[in-house]
Parts: sequence; structure tokens; C-alpha cells
Amino acid sequence: MSSKSQAAAANRFGLGAMPGELDRVGRDPRAWLKAQLDAPPDLAPFANLPSGLELLQRRAAVQAMRRADRKKGAGEDAQMASAASEVAPPRRRGRAGQQAARWGEVEDATPAALARDGLADIAARYRVATTTARPFAERLVRFWSNHFAVSADKNVARLQAAPMEREAIRPHLLGNFADMLLAVERHPAMLLYLDNVASVGDDSRMAQFAERRAAARLSGDKPPRKLGLNENLAREILELHTLGVDGGYAQNDVQELARAITGWGTPPLRELAEATTAYVFRAAAHEPGARTVLGKRYAEAGEAQGRTILRDLALHPATARHLSFKLARHFVADAPPPALVQRMSAAYLRSGGELRALYRAMIDDDAAWSDDARKFKTPDDFVVSALRAGGIGERIEPRTLTRLLNGLGQPVFTPRSPAGFPDTAGDWATGDALRKRVQAAAQLAERVRDARTPYAMANDALGEVADGDLGALLRRAGSPQEGVALLFSSPAFQWRV
Repeated sequence: MSSKSQAAAANRFGLGAMPGELDRVGRDPRAWLKAQLDAPPDLAPFANLPSGLELLQRRAAVQAMRRADRKKGAGEDAQMASAASEVAPPRRRGRAGQQAARWGEVEDATPAALARDGLADIAARYRVATTTARPFAERLVRFWSNHFAVSADKNVARLQAAPMEREAIRPHLLGNFADMLLAVERHPAMLLYLDNVASVGDDSRMAQFAERRAAARLSGDKPPRKLGLNENLAREILELHTLGVDGGYAQNDVQELARAITGWGTPPLRELAEATTAYVFRAAAHEPGARTVLGKRYAEAGEAQGRTILRDLALHPATARHLSFKLARHFVADAPPPALVQRMSAAYLRSGGELRALYRAMIDDDAAWSDDARKFKTPDDFVVSALRAGGIGERIEPRTLTRLLNGLGQPVFTPRSPAGFPDTAGDWATGDALRKRVQAAAQLAERVRDARTPYAMANDALGEVADGDLGALLRRAGSPQEGVALLFSSPAFQWRV
């Protein structure tokens, strides 16, 4: 294949060429991409980061201690205001104090430690992205993380988006989609973000108990918390994660799936400190009975009922089309060729939902290498590719990265919607966005300390695309820093071609 195909393998299928990477792609770009699918996902760079369960425990500990502090402060104020006696009677430890004592042994249970956890996750994620020799696999991680989007602006899920990526997506990146789907939907990030932890079946034991308590409530008693079915997770599973918005489901399917996954949640607060898993099935909250989804009846089986439905959804033809379209749109073009999507979908179904088969079908198809195939870089793509081109990925601080991506309009793990960040040029190639990229290019160029000339860096990053007007412009740059800034802000650098 041509040198243009080498550049496409590194820049469109990968994360942007590092120094020497186009040479490593070699004469067979397809083989280079496929080789990245042969080895198991590398989880070692994330091994020392706290798990989703640990972060649940630390957050609960911080909240318990804050409640105890507020209670203590209120008690001290009341004690000082009281003049009824010279010596105040000893106060019983309230519920908040009891909770704080129970959580007292949780490691690193401070707001500052939680903030450090978040930055450590970001640092590890971008260190891998900017230095990996398997950039196609790493781009696939980011694709699926955005497909199963969790937005960190919802406080209850703020610290769980990154653990979900490394615990539910990375281990299943090259396996069967059904396994990834199950892992994601049962991860605390998704259960908290889409409120399934609060979903209770109308005929469940928990709901019946609440009704009895309400009936026995005396006048003036605090009313019990209202329990009921929450459809958020079920709706997004059908609309975003599997079938797609045009996948042929109806509102009744949403409700039936929501009933099937009642009880899927996280450990209750009273058990969280001693919990060993972040996911629990709360049988008392589960809606009993058979369910019918997309015309198929599923017998009552507790937790297994929901798992069976998800596995069937994973192999539905609409899911195959939806996943194939999104992958082709992400890697090939904003409007991918329908025939390519159809061939990818067929390969997925033939394989029983194996993701390697789906990826290889895309790589093997000539349509994926067409001269018309190209993608405008999202802000995250732009920053990562600049860090890789300049060889500065290991030197940039996570706080700097987050500020940079916030300014460019793509905050880390914050799409502000379950639909994820948009993936087409029209969403990112606006005048104001391009102006901000020029400013960001200058900031990134200041960090480059490289013996290569800007022209040599452009050849390493873009291949033959760097010839012509861009090459001439870079040769005339007044300083290496100015030349690198020109490269990073050039039109050629904004596209994954």
C-alpha cells in the first residue's frame, strides 16, 4: 500500500504518528493494525489505581465524615447557646457520628485524596495514549468509552467514569461484545449515572415493605421515601448501547427491560465498608415475573433474567448495524459507505458478536482506505496527536491537560450526555473552535524540546501530506517553536487522513 495508507494507519486508525512510527507501520498497514489486536489488552499501567469499589468506599467515608462534622458543629452551637445548666449533659453519638466511626478506617478518605485519585486516572490514561505502540487498540478503548458514555458532571458518578473504562471496557476490548455490555451495565459508573441504583420494582418485596410502613405511619411521622421503577438505564441500553434509536423497540420494551434489571445496583451504605464487589444484585428490589422484550418472553430468573436479555440484544441485527455504523463513522468518514457498514454488520453476526471480527472486517475493506476517507480531529484527538508528534506525552501534567481540553470544549470524561461526545466535523470545525486550537497549538509548541526541525517533525507525523505549501511554510519559520506551532495549527494537522 502507499505511504498515504501508512499515514492513514497511524493517524486515522491510530492516535497520531510518533517519531519513527510511519516506518514501523511498514509496507503492510493492515497487518500493522491487525497485529495490535492479537495481544491481550495491557492493563499493567492501571494496576495501582483504586478500583471502582475503593472509590465508592472513599466517597462514602468522606460524606459520612462531613455529616458528622455538621452534626457536631450544630451540637456545639446549641450547647454554647444553652444556659440551662453549668455543665451540659453528655451527648449520645448520633447516627452521623456512628457512620463516621464505622468509616474511620477507610484509606485516603479525604476530599484531597479523591481529587488526587481523579488526576492519577487522567495521568495514566493520557500517558498510555501518548506513548503506546498499539495506538489502534487505544483508539478503540476511547471509542467504546464514548459509546458507553458516563459524564463526570453528575456528582454521584464523578469518580467512576475512569474506573469503568479500565475495569469494564479495556478487559473486554478484543472479546465478545456481550461480555463488554454486561460489564458496563453492571459497573457502578453506569448504575449510578443512569439511576438504576434507585430503581425498585412496583411489586418487589422492597416496595411492598414500603407500602406497609406507609400504611402504619402515624400522623406527623416523616413520610417514607417514594420507591418506583426508573427507566433511564433501560432506555439508554436500547437507544444508545445496543439497537440504536431506529432499532425497532417500543416504550413497552423499555419498561420491560427496566423491570428485568431492577435490583442491579451497588452495595447499600450500611454494607459498603465491608463489601468485596462494587456490583450487587438486590433481590428485594427486583420486580418478579416474566418479561417480554422485542416479542421474546423471558421467564422469571432473578438477576439472570436481565443478563439473558442483554446477551440477546448484543446479537440482534439492529445492534450489529448500530455498532458497525458508529465504528465506520468514527474511523472512516462522517457518512460511511452503507456497503461497508453492511459488510461489517454481517461479519459481526457471523462471529457471534466477536469484536475482533468486527474490527478486522473494517480493516480488510477497501472502502476504509478510500481517498475520500478522512475524519476531523476532536479536541482530544488534536491534543493527543500533538503530544505524540512532539514526543511530550510523558512530560505534560494532568492538570495542564484538563485545562487545555476544557478550553477546547471537550472536558475529560464530561460529554454532559449519555450519548457521548459528537463525532462529526460539523460539531467541532467551527470558527471559534479553530481559533482556540491555534492558541492551544502555541501552548503545546512551547513544551516541545526536540532536535528535529519542524519540517522533519511534520514528515514524521504526516508523511507525504507535509510536502507542498506546508513544508515550505515550515522551512521559513522564524524559530523551531514557531514552526511547531504552525505545524500543530495547520489544516493538514486537524484531519485524520
